[in-house]
Amino acid sequence: MNFKLEQALEILERTPATLESLLIGLSNDWLVCNEGEGTWNASEVVGHLIEGERTNWIPRLKWLLREGESQPFPPFDRYSHLSAASTDSIESKLSEFKAIRLQNTAKLRTLIDSEELLESIGAHPAFGAVKARELVATWAVHDLTHIAQIVRVLAERYRQDVGPWVAYLGILNRS
Repeated sequence: MNFKLEQALEILERTPATLESLLIGLSNDWLVCNEGEGTWNASEVVGHLIEGERTNWIPRLKWLLREGESQPFPPFDRYSHLSAASTDSIESKLSEFKAIRLQNTAKLRTLIDSEELLESIGAHPAFGAVKARELVATWAVHDLTHIAQIVRVLAERYRQDVGPWVAYLGILNRS
């Protein structure tokens, strides 16, 4: 096993700056492109990350530590950010994400103040028994997943424009 809380925090704490560097200053055409019907654009991904910060990671960790396996934590609606059409700028969204993430990583450090707490077990509504360490590891990998998704969506915008070089661009040739 590779998980170490401080190393997961290295990813969690860098994600806001990574997204700021990647997205702030891009024209709207970049921010609203997607991979087709039913897929998310960069702005929607940031909205999803904000919703996860508000209602998923820390609330679930608190629930897991408080309830253990006695009750599954409430389900997370991965699509709720789409129901509230946002007109916020990407700068505003990223600022909100950064502020909430700062609070949540500080809260994570106070909630998990010993290695033993990472072994605490809770009940996921679909998976059953899960450990606190798995939840935090998933949080970090979730960030990386959505960073990769944003980069992939941006690359997809130029699929037709790269011509024959598409054969050499792995990001456009995933299976």
